[in-house]
Amino acid sequence: MNTPPPPPDEDLQAWQAQRDALRQLHREVLDEPVPPLLLEAAGLAGRQRAADIRWLRWGGMAAAVAIAFGAGWLGNAQWLRAAGDAARLSRTAPATQEFVHAAAVAHAVYAPEKRHPVEVAAAEQQHLVQWLSRRLDRPLKVPDLSAQGYTLVGGRLLPGSQGPRAQFMFERTGGERVTLYIGSLAGTAEPATDETAFRFATDSPVPSFYWVDRGFGYALAGALPRDALLGLATAVYRQLEGAGG
Repeated sequence: MNTPPPPPDEDLQAWQAQRDALRQLHREVLDEPVPPLLLEAAGLAGRQRAADIRWLRWGGMAAAVAIAFGAGWLGNAQWLRAAGDAARLSRTAPATQEFVHAAAVAHAVYAPEKRHPVEVAAAEQQHLVQWLSRRLDRPLKVPDLSAQGYTLVGGRLLPGSQGPRAQFMFERTGGERVTLYIGSLAGTAEPATDETAFRFATDSPVPSFYWVDRGFGYALAGALPRDALLGLATAVYRQLEGAGG
């Protein structure tokens, strides 16, 4: 059977008795002065701690100022860069957006056609290219997409806000069609751009990848997944770039 713990008063009395015994054991040193070396060490430690606290305080303030200044500088630089990009895009966006939208609309109008999808058929490819090159005042080339499973259906001449535009249509065995839309973007007050990076547009009747090279716009449109359309656009770009057109 376990013995119950002593009452609280007995514990207190036991602790006091232990304290008194310790005092009696070291009574000869309790009244002695603190050695000077210990006092000096304690003072040095106190001064060092105070210096550390001041250093941390001022160092923290300096770090905060540096971080704030750096963040402000970087933020200002990013804001200036973003403002420059926005200004550049605001100058070029209207014509480019109209071009991309027109490419998607032309695809939506002519791609579903069964009997008259094109104005000049692929059987007259040489005539088609010469005719459209003359009307657009630029040497054109029809890319070969046979490696991707597409053959040329033909092409047509279309009107545009900056002059005539050309559309080449390609078809796969399953009936899926894509169109390459080409036209000038240098006939407006907006500065022509040499931006050749691909951009993906989905805010039109069909998605498209488009790019601008030496004042001419190119848009490959089709109701395809993004990756498939990108692969075709890459093939078209490489062939046209290699041909200097």
